[in-house]
Amino acid sequence: MKIAGGIKENGITVGNAYDKYGSKNPIVRWIMSGFDDSLSTLVNKAAPSSIHEIGCGEGYWVVKWKEQSIDARGSDFSSQVIYLARENAVAHGLSPSIFTQRSIYNITPDNDSADLVVCCEVLEHLESPEEALAVLQGVVEEYLILSVPREPIWCALNLMRGKYLSSLGNTPGHIQHWSSKAFIELVSQYFDIVEIKTPFPWTMILCKRKERSQI
Repeated sequence: MKIAGGIKENGITVGNAYDKYGSKNPIVRWIMSGFDDSLSTLVNKAAPSSIHEIGCGEGYWVVKWKEQSIDARGSDFSSQVIYLARENAVAHGLSPSIFTQRSIYNITPDNDSADLVVCCEVLEHLESPEEALAVLQGVVEEYLILSVPREPIWCALNLMRGKYLSSLGNTPGHIQHWSSKAFIELVSQYFDIVEIKTPFPWTMILCKRKERSQI
């Protein structure tokens, strides 16, 4: 699978800096296995007939779900990363049209609704995560899965490996920082929490759209 490898668009690093899913490093493999297992468990619990991944990057998960015969598609704000996602789709015998370029702020119910919306590793990059959550309310037909880095563990791990020392371990592009408690409190303002997973070092939440009377 083609990976962005640290390319930037409008000054923003897009996609994955390296192939974390194909890494041979045993620590990276262990960490990603925890993420994959948690996400797969929550997807299975939602049992969707359709999935839209917002912030799909190079399309790893959308391709995987399509190969599981799930009606999946993805979107991302970056034209460069969507180009890579479309190449990856074709390489797996899938239509490139399953990927579209669209900012999370511009998604609409007509174009982007699905039984399950997945938005992993996106909100920490946004200047207005509350606005994004409000937009997501309009496209989530039933379930939503969110994940963000768990702080301060994330920054501490970067410092331990000697990365981003001048910014106290903050990954470039991460402008929001939440503990598990703070993130759950934020999400619960917009959605009903169904299940919480904490694969090291993330917080991952399966939630459900609130009834209209609750919004």
